Amino acid sequence: MLTLVAPPNAGAFSLNLREVFASVGARGKESRKLDAGEAAATDVILEGPDVESVRAALLIPMADQPLDWCLQPLEGRRKRLLVADMDSTIIGVECLDEIADFAGLKPQISAITERAMRGDLVFEDALRERVAMLKGLPVADLQKAYDERVRLNPGARTLVRTMAANGARCVLVSGGFTFFTGRVAQAAGFHAYHANVLLEADGALTGEVREPILGREAKLAALKEEAALKSIPLSASLAVGDGANDLAMIEAAGLGVAYCAKPIVAARAAAKVDHADLTALLYFQGYQESDFVTE
Repeated sequence: MLTLVAPPNAGAFSLNLREVFASVGARGKESRKLDAGEAAATDVILEGPDVESVRAALLIPMADQPLDWCLQPLEGRRKRLLVADMDSTIIGVECLDEIADFAGLKPQISAITERAMRGDLVFEDALRERVAMLKGLPVADLQKAYDERVRLNPGARTLVRTMAANGARCVLVSGGFTFFTGRVAQAAGFHAYHANVLLEADGALTGEVREPILGREAKLAALKEEAALKSIPLSASLAVGDGANDLAMIEAAGLGVAYCAKPIVAARAAAKVDHADLTALLYFQGYQESDFVTE
């Protein structure tokens, strides 16, 4: 199944898919448009070789097209477990960078964040370094950062609420901090969350984070634990994120999606979303706009 999702006002789609399919001995058996409101979403059922052969044929010609796409087996496309990263995925900011702004350290800390998310630094070490720089920051500034800076990304609430309403377990797994994940999980409708804990004393940050730190391998472990909790096979899971610390869970999930991701993640995820909002993940699973839960 090939699913194509174009956001409103996308440019013209200029690729001849039949020629691409024919180059690997595949053909489109059936094509149907999904009820997608202002967006445009289409499912194409393919017959022919294995999924990876078709994906390899699509990678280069699809790179310049103004749409997002997902190629996957038709069977089992609707997932029973959603595990999502928080910073720059479910919300539009990196919370640690926003906290740093209250300490006058945003340029220094955001530079470290960028390198960590690109995979240039060990995530756990980078987190300890950044948190240490915030020693003495009033805890009250965390609430200010949440109130003033944190917003759900477009489609995030609809993604979570729709999957939950259809029986999926939805879990937020973040290398950030429980102060934020608890609030974001409630706002979006997640069932549970996993994150790091900032240590504090006398109303201020101590510059330390509780060990062990939830990083790349811990995110993978959380995916497996949540799947085991509900006896859900990993093939029935969907993981989405943007940074290098999300890559292990993205690669292990039945459908791993890179959302506006760093190059290392975008290159290795089974699917990516760069143009549409997070409801693209619902179209990838065969949901239509009339199925969406928006309240």
